[in-house]
Amino acid sequence: MGIDRRVPRRVDAATKTALLELLDRAFEQGWSVSAAAVVLDLGRVRAHRWMLRAGLGELVDRRPGGSPVHGLLLAEEAQILAVFEQWAEVDRSHRKLAHRGSYLHRFWASPSTMRRVLSLHDKHFRPLPRPGRSHRRPFPEWVEYRPNAIWIYDTTHFTAAGVAATVVEDLVSRKWIAHIVSGEETSTQVQLVFTDALELEGLMDAVLARIDRPDGRTVADPTVDDEHRPILLAVSDNGPQMTSGSTREFMALHAIAVHFGRPGTPTDQAWIETFFGHLKAEFPHLLKITEPAVLRAELDHRQVHWNTVRLHTGVGYVTPDDEHSGRGERIRKDREAGLERARQTRLAHHRANRQHDQQQHPEGPRDVVQYNAILYR
Repeated sequence: MGIDRRVPRRVDAATKTALLELLDRAFEQGWSVSAAAVVLDLGRVRAHRWMLRAGLGELVDRRPGGSPVHGLLLAEEAQILAVFEQWAEVDRSHRKLAHRGSYLHRFWASPSTMRRVLSLHDKHFRPLPRPGRSHRRPFPEWVEYRPNAIWIYDTTHFTAAGVAATVVEDLVSRKWIAHIVSGEETSTQVQLVFTDALELEGLMDAVLARIDRPDGRTVADPTVDDEHRPILLAVSDNGPQMTSGSTREFMALHAIAVHFGRPGTPTDQAWIETFFGHLKAEFPHLLKITEPAVLRAELDHRQVHWNTVRLHTGVGYVTPDDEHSGRGERIRKDREAGLERARQTRLAHHRANRQHDQQQHPEGPRDVVQYNAILYR
């Protein structure tokens, strides 16, 4: 029977029959029905009730809930099952199937009733296959993790002014390199902001040197596999202005390799997305500016503050300009050395004043009594 404890409240007919057979054997050996029921942990009243039902052939329990007057008819249950077999792969929901039945004028039932009928008949919807998990494409092997080696750019909107700002940021140092504010989002804005960024960072001469190569080869052809061609790597999402043919040609001409994130996965561009989030959260007045000219001037001012004043968590609490110019590592080491010097200074101070502290603050119980007697004399 598989029962090693008190008999459950509801058991099947086979279990009841086996228990009744044990009661019969105990009765034949001189036991009373009540005593045998107690030993079996069955209950005297329950045992007599089962014996009565066995004589009537009604050991099988009835369905719970009785017979409600508003219960489904057998024909309605048959229609529900038929609609399930026909439309389950289309609707894939008990709620939709309940409405499908009334839509087809075959049955009228609530979604909960639909679900209960399907559960009683062991009918289940086949789940849709889950898409496989994609992985972020790694950066090319030739890329070095240093300033001016990996740039990331994106566009954000300022709806009050009716314009969009395209920003280029150094992925390693988090420096805000350049930006452009415009009412359009095309490849023209991308080309202009990258031209400004290359000139500001002093990389345009290297780009021109790549273009005027002595061997006469052009670098504007994106089909040429030249590992020495890229000046840097530009990371972006799959926006139309980033993936357009004119942008690709511009990047190839200026010896810039491109790297796109997965569609619909903004975490692949987390660096620039975090930048926009902090910019709008720390300076919320930018979202209220209605004049594009005022917004341009304010962004210029905030760019200086971002690069030279604001300490950035992602680069070890130094400014992006410090990290970009190579001073970040020295500043971090100076802080570690300063923390150690301060620790040694505190230790020396407390050790030198320990004897004085012991005289001012007694330690033992007897010393406390004497100290209080002197104090309150």
